[in-house]
Amino acid sequence: MSETPEIIADDVVVTIDYTLRNAGGEVLDSSSGDEPLSYLHGYQNIVPGLESALAGKKKGDVVKIAVAPEDGYGVRDPAAVRELERDAFPPDADLRPGIQFVAELEDGEHMPMWVLAVDDTHVHIDMNHPLAGETLHFEVTIIELRAASPNEVQHGHPHGRDGHDHHHH
Repeated sequence: MSETPEIIADDVVVTIDYTLRNAGGEVLDSSSGDEPLSYLHGYQNIVPGLESALAGKKKGDVVKIAVAPEDGYGVRDPAAVRELERDAFPPDADLRPGIQFVAELEDGEHMPMWVLAVDDTHVHIDMNHPLAGETLHFEVTIIELRAASPNEVQHGHPHGRDGHDHHHH
């Protein structure tokens, strides 16, 4: 087993507690009261602006950073708002505003979409991430660092106790 890494770098599994607020100070997401988040550094498992801010930090550090949309969930793209025919969806689809679903595109890509509005004939969807265009205010406490296993490096994300698999291979 290799030594415990001293600082955050590529191929380090980092465990953090975090709170994410928007520019107005409203909490959008937080690990408090929940399991801390473990991610594999250097693989874009978290938004790029946060990942670069955490590089070189140590266990116990508290990092406060504002991430611009370009380094977060992107800038809002007005063209990503679409109107689809209601009958393109299964009759029993849960189509309330705010519901996320994932469409499979022709090339097998998975595309998350969020429902904006529904009427009798059409569903208005937004393919922008809900946090697109937002400046993200993170407060992060670094809880633990460990060297990633070769298997984790190969897959690009952590396994084990916190090994939730958030993406499809």
